[in-house]
Amino acid sequence: QVQFTESGGGLVQPGGSLRLSCAASEDGNINYATAWFRRAPGKDREFVAAIRWSGANKYYASSVRGRFTISKDHALKTVYLQMNNLKPEDTAVYFCAADKSGRGSGPWDNYGQGTQVTVSS
Repeated sequence: QVQFTESGGGLVQPGGSLRLSCAASEDGNINYATAWFRRAPGKDREFVAAIRWSGANKYYASSVRGRFTISKDHALKTVYLQMNNLKPEDTAVYFCAADKSGRGSGPWDNYGQGTQVTVSS
């Protein structure tokens, strides 16, 4: 099993940046992929980005490609989401999930509690 704790959210002005962290607590030897999702008020959960266990393969939603970067620190068991040029429509709760197949395409589970990101002037 794997459990995630997200942090790094906050209030930022449009055009600003934030870096989110997703720290994993693991029970067992599972080479899982990790994804960031988000849920805005009144909207469905949306895939944001994913990274395979090795860190070599990364995937992005079209809405964030070129602005967001996903990365991983194996030693710290932490996945990061660097978010630049933030827009009001990026406002949402951001949370992590695991794909235990390792493919990075799901199915996703072990969702974390999330961290709030608010983009507003």
